[in-house]
Amino acid sequence: MIRALLRAPSFAMEDGERTHLERSAIDMALAVRQHAAYAAALAEAGADVAVLPADDALADSAFVEDVALAFPELCVVLRPGAVSRRPEVETVAAALPDDRPAVRLARGAMDGGDVLVVDRRVFVGLSTRTDDEGLAALAETLRPQGYSVEGVDVPGALHLKTAVTALDAETLAINPLWVDPLAFAGFRTLTVAEDEPFAANTLTVGGRLFVQAAAPRTAERLAAAGYAPIALDIREFAKAEAGLTCLSLIFPATG
Repeated sequence: MIRALLRAPSFAMEDGERTHLERSAIDMALAVRQHAAYAAALAEAGADVAVLPADDALADSAFVEDVALAFPELCVVLRPGAVSRRPEVETVAAALPDDRPAVRLARGAMDGGDVLVVDRRVFVGLSTRTDDEGLAALAETLRPQGYSVEGVDVPGALHLKTAVTALDAETLAINPLWVDPLAFAGFRTLTVAEDEPFAANTLTVGGRLFVQAAAPRTAERLAAAGYAPIALDIREFAKAEAGLTCLSLIFPATG
């Protein structure tokens, strides 16, 4: 059973952190409906979905991916790079499943959005939210489990997974303007449409590939490559620099 942990959006989301986008008004009623549709889509994909209540004191708390990592062997509780987001951690840590141990990142800063896991390889984006010390700490934590951890510079995007995500174990969706494809030598890459720069943030759950509804041209490219993309509309969250992966913490099955 795949589990998914979500957190309902804060009505203060409009006041959250911004790095690359100008602030714009967020329709919270629409955001709530989009979040509910997202949760329903994950459930239809076979995930056991749990939704934590909103906290209007924590503007970015719907972006639950950034505060923990989930592996079959363990969970890693992170230390977000934005100080304003660190109070989000304890609520999520308390909601982690008890079927695997949870450990804390020993030092440094790291957002989960900077961590791309492809089989036993873990790519960590070195961004404004994740630093070298956090990278080293994660490598030490995962080494006994047989994972290799590699740092990747992220000069153009908020997080690594804003610019690249895995479509399967051999193939990545990528925006080459925001991250260097050479960092992923050995993988097949599918480039997103130039006028859809955020489209590389895809989400696969239960064998279903979700893409952003705002990226129809990229969806066409994925379909032409043999995938069956399903569009999800998260445009209100995108105004807060969020992507599909940001809104859930996916727990792979143990074993």
